[in-house]
Amino acid sequence: MSKLLWEPSEEQIKTSNMYRFMQVVNDKYNQAFNDYASLYDWSIEKIPDFWATLWEFADIIAAKPYDQVIDDVSKMPGARWFSGARLNFAENLLRYRDNRAALIFKGEAQESIKITYAELYDEVARLAKSLREAGVQTGDRVVGFMPNMPAAIIAMLAATSIGATWSSCSPDFGIKGVLDRFGQIKPKVLFTADGYSFKGKNVDSLERIANILKELPSIEKVVVVPYAEQNADINGIPNAVHYNDFKSSESNLDIEFEQLPFDHPLYIMYSSGTTGLPKCMVQSTGGILIHHLKELMLHTNLKREDTIFYFTTCGWMMWNWLTSSLAVGATLVLFDGNPFHPHPGALWEMAQEEKVTVFGTSAGYIAALQNSGVKPGENYDLSNLRAVLSTGSPLSVEGFEFIYNEVKSDLQLASIAGGTDLNGCFALGNPMGPVYAGELQCRGLAMDVRAFDESGNELINQEGELVCCKPFPSMPIYFWDDPAGSKYHSAYFDVFANIWRHGDFVTVTDHGGVVMLGRSDATLNPGGVRIGTAEIYRQLEQMEEVEDSVVIGQNWKNDIRVILFVKLAPGYELTDDLKNKIKQTIRTNASPRHVPAKILSTPEVPYTLNMKKVELAVKKIIEGQPVLNRDALGNPEALDYYADLAELQED
Repeated sequence: MSKLLWEPSEEQIKTSNMYRFMQVVNDKYNQAFNDYASLYDWSIEKIPDFWATLWEFADIIAAKPYDQVIDDVSKMPGARWFSGARLNFAENLLRYRDNRAALIFKGEAQESIKITYAELYDEVARLAKSLREAGVQTGDRVVGFMPNMPAAIIAMLAATSIGATWSSCSPDFGIKGVLDRFGQIKPKVLFTADGYSFKGKNVDSLERIANILKELPSIEKVVVVPYAEQNADINGIPNAVHYNDFKSSESNLDIEFEQLPFDHPLYIMYSSGTTGLPKCMVQSTGGILIHHLKELMLHTNLKREDTIFYFTTCGWMMWNWLTSSLAVGATLVLFDGNPFHPHPGALWEMAQEEKVTVFGTSAGYIAALQNSGVKPGENYDLSNLRAVLSTGSPLSVEGFEFIYNEVKSDLQLASIAGGTDLNGCFALGNPMGPVYAGELQCRGLAMDVRAFDESGNELINQEGELVCCKPFPSMPIYFWDDPAGSKYHSAYFDVFANIWRHGDFVTVTDHGGVVMLGRSDATLNPGGVRIGTAEIYRQLEQMEEVEDSVVIGQNWKNDIRVILFVKLAPGYELTDDLKNKIKQTIRTNASPRHVPAKILSTPEVPYTLNMKKVELAVKKIIEGQPVLNRDALGNPEALDYYADLAELQED
C-alpha cells in the first residue's frame, strides 16, 4: 500500500458536508452508513435516489420541480435527466446578494480588487439588460476571449440568465485556435479584453480580434473590457463597443432569469483537437449545476465561509468548475498572469493576503514549484489553508510529499481527475478519508468508475482503461454539428458498448483509491494543460520547409514536455533559424503551450496501414516500452530511429 500522508480528525470528519450528507441518506433511506466506501457503493447502485437526495441537499433553485430523475439508468448515451424541471443556471449562482466578497481579482501587475455578491448581482443585471437590448435570445451563443477576470464571469452569468450558451477561450490562443473553436458555433456576441499582462509585459489582444472577426461573420457585437488600458482605441474593430458604454447605466435592476429545461445548452467546451478540428461538446444547464455542486459541496467540502482559488484560464474547464462555487456562496479568487511573476512564491503570497482556504493548481505547477526551491510553508502564513487541489496531469509521489513537507502538514491534498468532456471529475477528494502518496482519494459519488482490460474485465490493483459504467448528468447532451451522434459515440463508446471509455490509464486500488497513469491516447499534457497534436500539425502543414512531422509528450521531471520530430522537405536543414521559425509559427497560431521543448529531425514518420500517424508508438519507443502492434504499421522500420536518442536524455 502507498505511504499514508494525512488523515482527517474525528472533528474534521463530522463537521464535513460529506458526513452531513451521509446522515441525510441514512435518515431518508433507513441506512447506517458510517464510511465513504459504503456511501459510494449505495450511490452507484441507487443512481436516482442519490441525485434526488443531492438536489434537495444542494437546494437547487427551480421554478418547476422535476417529474423523474432519470428515464433509463442503463442507457448511455442518451439518458434523460430531471425531465419536467425548469431552472436557470445563473439564478442558482446568484442566490446570495449580500455584502460578502464574491470575487477577488489579482492581475499580475495590479492590486487586488473585491466585488461583493450584491455588486455582482447588480453588474450581471445591467449587462443582461444590455444583451437583451442587443438582440441576444435563448439559444444564441455568447463567447469570451478573455483573461481570468471578473468581467468574464459577469458576461457568462448575464448570457446564461437569458438562456444563451456560453463558450470561452483564453487570450493566449492564436487566431487559428480561436477560429477552429468559435468558427464552428457561430456566436452572436464576443467579449474580449483589450489585452493582458504576462511576465510583466502587456500583450495586445485587439489586433488579433480584428483578424479573428474577418472569419467570424456571425458576430454582431464586440464588447471590449478595459484591462491593459482604460480607453483603448477600438476603431479598427467592426461592431465594437467599450464595456462601460455597452453596460446599462440603470441601477437596482432585477434579472429576468429564463426558466429552462434541465438539458438546455449551457456551455460549449472543446476537445483538444488531436484528430482534427476540436469537437464542440455541448453541456447542459442542470447537468453542470448539480454535478459541480456535488463535487464542490461534498468532495471539496466547500462552505460559505471558504475562500477558494484555482490557477486556471478561461480556456480550461477548471474555470467553469471554479465559477460554480458562487452557488455555495464562497469567495472566489481569480488570478491572471504568470504564476512565477514577479517571483516564484507569487501565488502563495496571494494565498496569504487573501486568506485562501482551498488552493487549486496543476501538477505541472507543483513540479515547477519544487524545482524553484520555494518553501511556501516557511515563507508565508498559510494558517487558513485547509485543502490543496491538483489536476491536469498525474501528481507524482514526490509532488504529494512536497505539499506535506513544504506547504503544510495538516491539510487535505486532493488530486482530482476527470475531463473537459464531463466538466468535472471521475476521481477526486474525500474529506472523510485518508490521503496516500500518489493516489486520488476516491471515485466520485454516483460515478461507476472502474479499470477495464481490453476485453472489458474489471481490474483491481492493475493498470487498465478508465471507464464509467453508468450515466451521469454532466455528460455532453450532444456534440455541435453532429446530428446523427456519430462523433459523440466514437469519442467514448466505440470500444465498450454502452460504457464510457475516457482514454486514461488508471489503477483502482483495493481500498478505493485511484492512481492515474497518464493518457491512453496521443493527447499532449504539458504543464497539466491538455493540447492536441493536430493543432501543431496544422501549423507545420503551412510551412514549405517541413514535409511531415510527429509530435509526442515525453515524461520529464514530473511533467510532460512536447517533443517535435520534423521530416524536412528536400533541400532544407534543421538550423537554429528554422527551429525558431517553427516555434514562432506555433506560438502565434496555436498558443505558447503548444510550442515544443525540443525539435529534432527525423528521416521517417511512422504510419498505420490506413495512414494514421502513430504518436503513441513513438512515445513508447522513446520511453523504452515495447510496441506490440508493429504489424498494423505501413512502415514499421521507421520506429527504429526513435530508440535511444541521446538528445532526449538532456534538458
